[in-house]
Order: sequence, then C-alpha cells, then structure tokens
Amino acid sequence: MNAASFLQLDRVIHERGRLAIMSLLAATEELPFIEIRDALEMTDGNVTTHLRTLQEAGYIAVTKSFQKGRPHTTAALTGPGRRAFRQHVDLLARIVEQARSRPAKRQNAASGGRLHPQS
Repeated sequence: MNAASFLQLDRVIHERGRLAIMSLLAATEELPFIEIRDALEMTDGNVTTHLRTLQEAGYIAVTKSFQKGRPHTTAALTGPGRRAFRQHVDLLARIVEQARSRPAKRQNAASGGRLHPQS
C-alpha cells in the first residue's frame, strides 16, 4: 500500500464529525441545523464548530434566516465542497483497493500467519 495516499487525505473533511456532516450534505441540497444535530447526535456547539470549519474552508454555505420569528440555520455543500468531498471519497476507495491488492503473502505475514489477529 502507498503510505503517501494517506497524506493526501483532506484533514478538514477527514475528521469524524466533519466527514459525517459532509456525508449528510452530499445526499441532499440543504439541511437545517437541527436535522444535522439530531441525525449525528451532536451538541449544538459541536455542530456549530464543525460547520464553521467547513465554511471557512469554502466547503459549505450556511444560511441564517427567521421562520415564524425563530432563527433557522441551514447548511449546503458548495461546488468546491462537493468536489472536495468526492475527491476525498475517491481517495479512500483507492486506499481500500490498494490494501485489497496487496499480495496475500504480505497480508498473511503481517498478521502472523493468522486470518484473524485475535485468534
């Protein structure tokens, strides 16, 4: 496997919470803040922090408005965000494929000749 591939992973996207948010947003045009929060079981503060980081990177657009006198915040992927997410997912797929294509002998030796390291 090519270790350099791991260095190409987008650190902004790859963090667990941001990867989850990007995944949700990739599946739709736009999501309300509360749907993101509830779907990922995050605190308001965590969602806000991750959205801010993604917004600063230019990966998402955040829209704030009022509906029935209450604040309403939504997030959506930007064009560059959608491209960055697709590239990130494609890179992860290539890393997995590289791991699969490793010679069986090396894989077997790495696990001490066992199929399952815990066996």
